[in-house]
Amino acid sequence: MDSTTTLIDNGILKQHLIDPEICIRCNTCEATCPVGAITHDDNNYVVRADVCNGCMACISPCPTGSIDNWRAMPLARAYSIEEQLTWEELPAELSPEQLAAEGVATAALNAAAQQPAQSAAAAVAEEPGAQTFNSAQYGATVPPWSAAHPYTNLFPPKSPTAATVVGNFNCTEAGFESETHHVVLDFGSMPFPVLEGQSIGIIPPGTDALGKAHHARQYSIASPRNGERPGYNNLALTVKRVTTDHDGNAVRGVASNYVCDLKVGDTVQVVGPFGSSFLMPNHPRSHIVMICTGTGSAPMRAMTEWRRRLRSSGKFEGGKLLLFFGARTQQELPYFGPLQSLPKDFIDINLAFSRTAGQPRRYVQDLMRERAADLAALLRDGSSHFYVCGLKSMEEGVVMALRDIATASGLDWSQVGAALKREGRLHLETY
Repeated sequence: MDSTTTLIDNGILKQHLIDPEICIRCNTCEATCPVGAITHDDNNYVVRADVCNGCMACISPCPTGSIDNWRAMPLARAYSIEEQLTWEELPAELSPEQLAAEGVATAALNAAAQQPAQSAAAAVAEEPGAQTFNSAQYGATVPPWSAAHPYTNLFPPKSPTAATVVGNFNCTEAGFESETHHVVLDFGSMPFPVLEGQSIGIIPPGTDALGKAHHARQYSIASPRNGERPGYNNLALTVKRVTTDHDGNAVRGVASNYVCDLKVGDTVQVVGPFGSSFLMPNHPRSHIVMICTGTGSAPMRAMTEWRRRLRSSGKFEGGKLLLFFGARTQQELPYFGPLQSLPKDFIDINLAFSRTAGQPRRYVQDLMRERAADLAALLRDGSSHFYVCGLKSMEEGVVMALRDIATASGLDWSQVGAALKREGRLHLETY
């Protein structure tokens, strides 16, 4: 009998809950959950008690820590999805006396207290070579060993800080409906340390259809650690204006349109920074393979620019940089112009366009397979780090390409994939 069954027999559940006061609704937990236990509406992200198996896969990827909450509850009183969706804050934990009044024995309570740790141990021990391919299981939840120390949650949603817009321009050749903006925010004298790969949240002004204040929206940082302008307390974001939903229906993204329409001198409310694992290695000889689509280029731009600045000092001999970058068309590719000016001996750029008129559709995984020999060599090198950022739909194809390239070159993917995860060398940040 496993631990979950024991807990059910004892009539108590260690219920997994998400703190609505801290959560920034970034969808990381729902995208990561391998069993579909997490869902959401316009108000909250919540966990289905009858589906969650305590595997802990969602814990580390959460940028805010809002996911790491548990309540010992009698099964008969487990919080329903309907209840959780209405919460503005987490309910208080039931006291031992309240649990005892519900007929919960001390032994059952002690068993429930052990449940998260037992599930985490089971998840770590799980063999990654399952019959159904699950790309998410290979994503690292620890940073590279040489990464700098990140600061996180300095400004939570209830205590945001202010930043001033000092730059905002369209960084694509596309029209209004597909434009992507490069936005620079200055924090003045307020300390706001960030690293490449981290993100922040921006709180749009106003209220939603229910009269509630808007939640923060998460955006990856597109500038290196010493600022978009070196030596200044600023950072850059890459934000696409949302005008349609996933089904092509006309919508107006609240936060994206707010950010894209900001003027120089405007003040915005910022929370964060977030992220403690999707970080670049500091070791100079590390190789970095960046695979992205659309605004998933933001952290890749940050990493590339930091390496470029180190290289320009004349005292830095870095490892290889490979970029696989996809978009619908060249006109929709952020930073296309600046990419062309980067030295060929500095970065190896591979571009894929899926909607170029008269041309076959090409995706980043297609480019990866074309560069199989180079990627196989990097997969054999323990100094290689792989970063994937963009739409969730790309993730499986990219990881499967890595698997197939490894296998075709004689490597055991079950060992390679496990090592990449364990050593913090394969990071997946998709949405």
